[in-house]
Amino acid sequence: MAETERQRCSWGDQPDPAYRAYHDLEWGVPVRDERRLFELLVLEGAQAGLSWSTILHKRDGYRRAFAAFDPATVAVFGPEDVARLLADPGIVRNRAKVAAAIGNARAVLELHGAGTTLVDHLWSFVDGRPVVNRFRSPGEIPAETGASRAMSRDLRRRGFRFVGPTICYALMQSAGLVDDHEVSCFRWSEVQRADSLDGGQAGLSDGRARRLGS
Repeated sequence: MAETERQRCSWGDQPDPAYRAYHDLEWGVPVRDERRLFELLVLEGAQAGLSWSTILHKRDGYRRAFAAFDPATVAVFGPEDVARLLADPGIVRNRAKVAAAIGNARAVLELHGAGTTLVDHLWSFVDGRPVVNRFRSPGEIPAETGASRAMSRDLRRRGFRFVGPTICYALMQSAGLVDDHEVSCFRWSEVQRADSLDGGQAGLSDGRARRLGS
């Protein structure tokens, strides 16, 4: 079937090839890589008040500016780095969002110091397994849920910023903690099959998955 003929979620059926590819290949796929999840955390926060298309087209700029989203590197960014970032047209030049990205990297390292990871911590809000919803129209999809509100409260308490319940739910959707593809979308079942082929450990970090599998 041609790419343009596939049934997609209402929001994913866009003429922009990059936007469509994001829907078709990434959105809703369970993420258990620390850098990748930190990237989504930063990008979802950066989107606040903007369109996702704007952020999507700046993603390469963010990867260059934020050291490929290595939390340990971003956590030590200082005033010179902030000035560099605020002058970089490849990202959203918003002081609060830049400061939040750096502060969130430091909060991730505090999780590491406490003996866990961002991956395992965020996935704990869905008991380590994706929540599969059966929405038939975009109007049924919530902006936030009890789980996203609990995540927001927890992350704020740990020093994370730009992590309101709506941003947290968008993160849960993009990182595959929930499968919110509409049931008529060809990706609704594909995402679940991919999770099944992953051995049912999509919500675990690589190290924890190896321990459980050993």
